[in-house]
Amino acid sequence: MTEDAMDKTYALLREGGCHSVHIGGGEPFLNFEGLLTLCEKGMRYGVLVDYVETNASWATDEDTIKRKLSALKKARVDTLCISIDPYHAEYVPYANPLRLAEVCQKVGFGFFLWQQRFVNMLRNTDPHTAHTRAALEKTVGKNYVSDTASAYGIRFGGRAVQIEMENATCKPVDELLKGGTGKRCDGLVDTGHFHVDMYNRFIPPGCTGFVIPMEDVVRGIPDGKYPVFEASYTGGTAALYELAKAEGFIADAAGYATRCQLCFFMRKYLSETGKFAELDAEFFVEAMRY
Repeated sequence: MTEDAMDKTYALLREGGCHSVHIGGGEPFLNFEGLLTLCEKGMRYGVLVDYVETNASWATDEDTIKRKLSALKKARVDTLCISIDPYHAEYVPYANPLRLAEVCQKVGFGFFLWQQRFVNMLRNTDPHTAHTRAALEKTVGKNYVSDTASAYGIRFGGRAVQIEMENATCKPVDELLKGGTGKRCDGLVDTGHFHVDMYNRFIPPGCTGFVIPMEDVVRGIPDGKYPVFEASYTGGTAALYELAKAEGFIADAAGYATRCQLCFFMRKYLSETGKFAELDAEFFVEAMRY
């Protein structure tokens, strides 16, 4: 995120009544100087950084950890959310988050493991190396992907959308939408927990692929400006289906596992038309690579 984007984001957050944030990513520590600048700017705008999320990939030795924790304290950050779960273990040896937690405890820096329960789940795996999905299925359990999602309370979307299709029972669109007419997606405008990306765009909680300039979110979205977002919010998946059909979308005859999965593929199709500014076309292309 550029410094101009940081200033713009914090100013709009304050204008909208938001007084605290957490910083996630990607991995914020990949650009540590940028992270420090982002935290320091929060102070200037009166926006508290509750915590910084990290996968601890950088936490390879105690000296590095202590140096970076000290710098964060000077930037008025005193807590880390340290990711540890089977998903992260595919990329980061889970000895790293445990090492980071140990040093935090030693120097009195606040932290919490997200989530602690997964430490026990990983106990039979080698903590000093990353693991393939196949290896984790042997040591953690055949269903660790869905079990982890269930423990987190998260849906399969974005880059995970095709994982859900591996063992799902698909239903035709008519069955998925039965009784759902007019049921809107209220979560799209939930400001209790939302994300802002590096380009100063609002991302609704739990619904990746939508991106709307923060100015519009804070100051009001004009009717009709973002038809896909508006259809989803006011009429849910059923309303979005009518819009998508009008744009030429043809549902997969094999059906979909969930309404959310159907929504994802409708928005993917609509993003490819280039007509809808609220859809991040690059996101949908990237998601389908996995």
